[in-house]
Amino acid sequence: QVQLVESGGGLVQAGGSLRLSCAVSGRTFSDYIMAWFRQAPGKEREFAASVTWSGGTTYYADSVKGRFTISRDNAKNTVYLQMNSLKPEDTAIYYCAARRNTNQYSYWGQGTQVTVSS
Repeated sequence: QVQLVESGGGLVQAGGSLRLSCAVSGRTFSDYIMAWFRQAPGKEREFAASVTWSGGTTYYADSVKGRFTISRDNAKNTVYLQMNSLKPEDTAIYYCAARRNTNQYSYWGQGTQVTVSS
């Protein structure tokens, strides 16, 4: 079993920055592909970014490309999401997720709220 715990959310003004962290425990962290998803009020959960086990390959949704950076520290069992140039439309609950040997993300954190004021 894998446990994911997000932190770092909060309230920030438009144009500001936040860094989210996701601490992972329970299994060999480096085996998993890690991702961040988000869910805005009244909307479906959507993919934001992912990173491979080595950290060498990253993917981003078009809506965050160029502003968000996903990274991981396998020694600390932690994945990060650096969010810059935040916009009000980035307001959402952000979830950390993990998968291994499957296309489905099997493990999810409880989420952390990010609110961007205009």
